[in-house]
Amino acid sequence: MFFFEETKVSDRKTVFSGIQPTGDIHIGNYLGALRNWVKLQDGFDAIYCVVDLHAITVPYDPVALHRSRLDTAKLLLAVGVDPGRSLLYFQSQVPQHAELSWMLSTITSLGALNRMTQFKEKANKAGENLGLFSYPVLMAADILVHKAHAVPVGDDQTQHLELARDLAERFNSRFGDEFPVPEQITPDVGARIMSLKDPTSKMSKSDDDVNTRVLLLDEPDTIRRRFKGAVTDSETEIRYDPEKKPGVSNLLDILSLFTGRSVDALAQDNRSTQYGHFKATVAEAVVEGLSPIRTAFKALDDEEVSRIMVKGALDARMRAEGEMASVRKKLGFDARLGSEG
Repeated sequence: MFFFEETKVSDRKTVFSGIQPTGDIHIGNYLGALRNWVKLQDGFDAIYCVVDLHAITVPYDPVALHRSRLDTAKLLLAVGVDPGRSLLYFQSQVPQHAELSWMLSTITSLGALNRMTQFKEKANKAGENLGLFSYPVLMAADILVHKAHAVPVGDDQTQHLELARDLAERFNSRFGDEFPVPEQITPDVGARIMSLKDPTSKMSKSDDDVNTRVLLLDEPDTIRRRFKGAVTDSETEIRYDPEKKPGVSNLLDILSLFTGRSVDALAQDNRSTQYGHFKATVAEAVVEGLSPIRTAFKALDDEEVSRIMVKGALDARMRAEGEMASVRKKLGFDARLGSEG
């Protein structure tokens, strides 16, 4: 766990994170990441990005991507990301991300990329391509282009963040101090919400079975149906034991996060409750917790959200350009010398 002391706005450390606009955002994304993004706005210089360049490393429909980009931005606003307190934009509209990615790729070893487990997993499903292989370098550039001090990520992204840290150190060692070495922020609870159908696997928006997850915009009846079909076990006692009772433990985690009560207290209160009733209790807590998000999402105007994202991109370009000036100079691309490389 990594924390910074809260400081004055002008002295705040920078935190960066991004989310892909592919698939629908589910409660695992919300509880493990987005809710934390909202909290971090209070103590950090927060920068959040819809990483749409990452979305095209696997086969996709351009029309669907266009819609999902906007819907993802709307959901970020609906959960509480405030463009008045955070910098929010589409990655593809800030070309410095791609520029720095190329620069960092020249100091990235093939061995490091070959060790990335997510590449192997995605390549098996979507086929290999250079973009998918170098995906972690672009992710590192996303973080380093704003010289972020910290990154809120889940356990599954730790390997990618380690590469970003390694590249920051490698660049600093070779060309002079430039980038902070970003630290990882992971919430104590909620970092890993599991599938409703396979509680040994993380909830995923890429899973072919829609019943494995609950989406932020699901209707109440859909939420109730998904939890009703959630996998538990052959026992009858409700207790928190992730190893022996992963399904029940996952439901307790979800209920705790949506009610604000401790897992231990909830387990004690429901110890003799039948599984069916317990799953209905969890479902109602999620229905109630997601209601404000659905309401806020529906109230957002597409054109206004587009304007917010365009303004965010303009601000992000200016900021990234200021950061990139010293990067280019260290690499020998100082415009004042007329260097073209």
